[in-house]
Amino acid sequence: MPDLQTANDSRIIPSGRLAPSPTGGLHLGHARTFLIAWLAARSRAGRMALRVEDLDASRVRPEARQAALDDLAWLGLDWDEGPDVGGPCAPYVQSERLELYAAALEALKSREAVYPCICTRADIQRAASAPHSEDEGPSYPGTCSRRSVADARNLGDRPFAWRFRVPTGAIAWQDLYQGAVSVDPALAGGDFLVARNGVGPSYQLAVVVDDAAMGINQVIRGADLVTSTPRQILLYRALGLTAPEFGHIPLAVSPDGRRLAKRDGSLKLATLRERGAEPRRLVGSLAVSCGWSETAVPSSPQDWLDRFDLGRIPADPWVVTPMWVQSLVNVPP
Repeated sequence: MPDLQTANDSRIIPSGRLAPSPTGGLHLGHARTFLIAWLAARSRAGRMALRVEDLDASRVRPEARQAALDDLAWLGLDWDEGPDVGGPCAPYVQSERLELYAAALEALKSREAVYPCICTRADIQRAASAPHSEDEGPSYPGTCSRRSVADARNLGDRPFAWRFRVPTGAIAWQDLYQGAVSVDPALAGGDFLVARNGVGPSYQLAVVVDDAAMGINQVIRGADLVTSTPRQILLYRALGLTAPEFGHIPLAVSPDGRRLAKRDGSLKLATLRERGAEPRRLVGSLAVSCGWSETAVPSSPQDWLDRFDLGRIPADPWVVTPMWVQSLVNVPP
């Protein structure tokens, strides 16, 4: 993968991606993030790939894979490569790319960048002393960090995972939306999982391998993934790859401040479609939420190519109210 200049350099053509997870229907928060990611690439004549991230087998719903593609197409988004249209980096479904992740794991092993860890989640919880966020869980205390790759042979049938050795010190990057960001991954979770022996790769490893293999140089996603970024940058470095530019935008939340969830059926795109919502009205309303317009004018994503501005998106989370949702539909709930 060639070195990339910064995404602020107008000479660089962005290569972005849409990466839905088929664990349920896409909701309004997904619609806003995917619209922004699509415009960030398309507004500069960039390429767009679609990848289905289905490694969480316990949560994957088979019908949700096609539903995600249908939701995005209904919204008016398109892609140059994907599971439905093919492309030079096929397959575009993570569960069909396991050999690539296994090869990356072997490369990490050869560098002693990972080690076998037998700690359970309960073990880590008991060892935790510092406060931690609900999403991240406690930082790994380093219980197994003195092990080498070769020690995995002595574990027999004991289940274990491969953890990445996180170095000390902050990882800094110039975020496309948030500006200068610095996070010390040793203090934000510590050594992290990259695979479970006999089970498969983690999200962190898979997404790095895929984005590098697909030539993705621009990743626009929710602010909840800020703490994933230093981990992924470390994996890019360990694998000798060039990291993309990252942009983390504010999340969509309910009036009580909770993140929107797939379990809230009233906010799903499929539900809105069934209730008579028009995609052009939704796109126009999303444009208002992003600060690109003061009034919601029915429009397509293409109509915002010349007016797209990442910097105008409000810094506060986008609050999705029942009244706002109701304004999108033509029939009572």
